[in-house]
Amino acid sequence: MKKLFQKKPVEKEIKSKNTDLVEETGLVDPDYNRKKLFKTGVNLMADEKLEEAAVIFEQALRIEPNNIETLMKLGYARFHLEEYNESLKIYDKILDIDVTNPEAWNLKALVHYEQKNYSKALDAIEKAVESDPTYGMAWYNKACFLSLVNQVPESLEALKRSIEIDVKNARKSIRDKDFTNVKIEEGFKRIVEVVVLESIRQGYHTLGAIVWTTFLDKADAEDALRKLLEKGLIVQHEKRDGLSKIPIYDLTADVVERMGKEKKGLFGITKKQLPKPIKNLKELSQAIQSVRESIEEENVEKTIQIFEEFIDPTRSGEQMIEQFFEEHREIRLWKIRLKDRGVDYLIENKDKMLNLFDNIEVTVTKKLRNEIS
Repeated sequence: MKKLFQKKPVEKEIKSKNTDLVEETGLVDPDYNRKKLFKTGVNLMADEKLEEAAVIFEQALRIEPNNIETLMKLGYARFHLEEYNESLKIYDKILDIDVTNPEAWNLKALVHYEQKNYSKALDAIEKAVESDPTYGMAWYNKACFLSLVNQVPESLEALKRSIEIDVKNARKSIRDKDFTNVKIEEGFKRIVEVVVLESIRQGYHTLGAIVWTTFLDKADAEDALRKLLEKGLIVQHEKRDGLSKIPIYDLTADVVERMGKEKKGLFGITKKQLPKPIKNLKELSQAIQSVRESIEEENVEKTIQIFEEFIDPTRSGEQMIEQFFEEHREIRLWKIRLKDRGVDYLIENKDKMLNLFDNIEVTVTKKLRNEIS
């Protein structure tokens, strides 16, 4: 759980420089002003100008004091400025408005974590997973906090739950110092095996490539490979490299059938070839266009309805599972959260959703051209 920003020196006369960045006028809708201020604040955060961003978010809150989206960003800025008491006040205000907001509970837990108040962190994170049982990062943070108070079995269970929701949490846990108390346990070693198995599935077949992609120590990777070989989950071959031979690891046929075998690029775009029928590719492409429109329109009901196109195995779901497994999982989680939290969640995650469908569309379009030509 590392901070995304480092604290920077506070620039002088911030307020005087930014107070007039966005002026309210009677000619526009007040919400337009708030959104414009909000966007300015987000851009300042991206430039790591956190104090300036906080000033702008406070201006936006003068227009709409209870806007959760703006309060969340202000709390986030204060948190990364290490103004923990201020950020706690902001998260408490959000929870006064919506006591079931899982992100506010999660962020409140992180403040207590930074203050090394692990009992309060656990209380808050428990509320986060109660509010949204599919919130993978909250389960991951719960696992961290439990490890820090030496509740090892409970920490492992929470970590496994987070990995079931988002497999990337397995790799993240490998280098997380919060799991020092847990890493000697057999259960954690099995998580290491999952990380190695996933690396092989994505096309990394040598020890060096596995170490590079998983951030494992060489000895830990070798130990996991040995256990996977003993369990019959992988097979070992040899490849000539000049005058010497190096071991190559691959999934057994049975594991390939159960897991699927696909390679993913640096940003998660699937490289595995899509099914050949052009009809299926066109249907998937059309669904992408439809869902992009509904997201842009911030139409929650329509977006949920179109998400079903990507989820249902009788429609495009089977293709998604085979070719875009991680993306399919993400869309399922979005559908659940949209049903629970509505348009606020859609607005907050709009860019992330559009980016995911853009990545899928690039792959589908490229394959469609190849099939037609």
